[in-house]
Formats: sequence, C-alpha cells, structure tokens
Amino acid sequence: MTILCVRFQLPPMYEAALPGLLGLLEEFTPVIEALPPDGALVDLRGAERYFGRTTVEFASLIRVRALARYGVDCVIGAGPGPMLARMALREAMPGVTRVVPGEPDAVAEFLAERPVAALPGVGCATARTLCEYGLDTVGKVAAAPLSTLQRLTSARTGRELHERASGIDRGRVVPNATSRSLATERPFPRDELDPSLHRRALLSATEELGTRLRALEKVCRTLTLTVRYADRSSTTRSRTLKEPTAHSSALTGVAYGLYEALGLQRARVRTIVLRAEGLTPAGQASHQLTFDPVDEKVRRIEEVADRARAKFGPRAVMPGTLAA
Repeated sequence: MTILCVRFQLPPMYEAALPGLLGLLEEFTPVIEALPPDGALVDLRGAERYFGRTTVEFASLIRVRALARYGVDCVIGAGPGPMLARMALREAMPGVTRVVPGEPDAVAEFLAERPVAALPGVGCATARTLCEYGLDTVGKVAAAPLSTLQRLTSARTGRELHERASGIDRGRVVPNATSRSLATERPFPRDELDPSLHRRALLSATEELGTRLRALEKVCRTLTLTVRYADRSSTTRSRTLKEPTAHSSALTGVAYGLYEALGLQRARVRTIVLRAEGLTPAGQASHQLTFDPVDEKVRRIEEVADRARAKFGPRAVMPGTLAA
C-alpha cells in the first residue's frame, strides 16, 4: 500500500482553494482524506496498478497540475502507510518527494535515528518520560522490551509505541471527500484594528457559509475561526455546535463567540477565515423543536432569501449591516 501525504503551500488569503485542490487529487483516486487547512492523505494502492505509474510519477503529476491550475506548489511525502507518509512529509521540499520504501529494513533505517517525539501520538509528556530513561530515539524505543514501555506509560500506549517504532502502521486513509468542509475568507484591504469591521466580516462569512450549506443540503457540526495578523502569525479556534445546523443566525452567534473568546485588543487583523466542518446531509440531522415564533419566522425568511439569491444573485438579499 502506498500513501501520499500532500501539503499545499497556500498563501494566507487562499485557504478556500483547498476543495478545488482536493478535486484535483480525486482525478487519480477516490480514497482521499482531507487534512484542513492545507493538506490531504491519498491512497494510491489501486491507482498505481490502473494508471501504470510509480509513486514519484504521481507526486510529480500532482505538483505540476496544482501549479498549472491554481498556481500553488506543494510538498509531498510518501510511505507504505499514513504514519510514515506524514513523517516523510516533514523532510520533503518543494520539487522533491521524500519516499520511504516499503521494505522492512528500509523502514527501520528511516526510523532508527529520529527523535522519539517525531512519532505521531507522542506528546511532550510521553517524550520527556522516555528520554529520562534513555529512550530518546525511535530505534531505541523499538529495541526496548514491550513490558518496559508499558510500565513507563500504560498498557495501550506502550503497545502502540512499540508497534509504531517498529514501523507497524495500522492507520488507514478514511475518505471524507471535499464536502466535509467549506471555507470562506474575508481579507481586509489594510491591516484592520476596528472590532466592528471584524464582526462585520464574520457576519458576511457566516451568511455565505449558511447559504452554501443550504444549497448543498448539508449541515455542519463544527465551526473553526482563523484570524491572521499583520505579523503573519495566526490564531485558530474551533467550537462544536449544540446541534448540526446550516442556519445563518446560529452560525453567526457561534462565530461571534469564537471571536470574543480571543480577547483581541488593538490587534491588526489581515484576514479572517471561517470554516464549517463535519458536514453531513441535512436530512439526517436532528433539530430541537422550539416554540419561539421569532426563530420560525427567521427560518422562513431565510428560505425566501435563498430563493431570491438563487434567482437574482448572491447580493440580492443581505443583512442591512452589510448593505451599508
């Protein structure tokens, strides 16, 4: 089995291009796991036989098409499993694909001298514990007795550590398609300090996301806010909704809550990115009934506004704040 881990080098204000780039990958195989905001895992097991191409040839083709169609370069790591492909990606460079061969000896050689923290799932606390006992490289962890690792961590963690350090990768690519998330961006013409304009951008973004979700007959479970600043740093926060929804006012309330929780004070904001994640069919979602006449009225108005936008364009109906 051959897995590619692809990370597109998206500019700060081009994050919404990911669905299109994932569609490019679907030209080779349907087994794709999106890794927002800028990556994906690709299972080429069947594509290699069908197209008669090698892993490196697929990687080169993906890179050329991404550059030609979107002007976006990418870095690619390849391995016999998702874990090794992710680790190979860390050493990849634009134009050069880092490949970990599938032979056991090659995998052991690749892993041997890497720091134990390089293993997926090994956090700071676990790495510190292992290093205190001299198990500071993946090779040393693989050579350690399983009972020792389980005594230092736990039965389950120790077993997983031993397997991963030995190159046993039980992970798999879980297809989640491009529709698993929708993103929209609101860049400012200049670095913006005014919180009211930040909130206006959030309102515009949630209105767009709500309209797109309803057009696709989808609801989202999670809303993720990314704020990019003038110094090129960024902050990302996510919140799981009380119930899956495509209701614009509900999305707006959550987005405002995420923004207020950041506690920004005179922050120079360059871009606001909002992403709806965990998309599922609207017909399968449950909705808590309410006796609030205002809520029902807003939802009916929303349906009428969607029909008007579909006929006359996206700006046919909008909140008064955005029309000013």
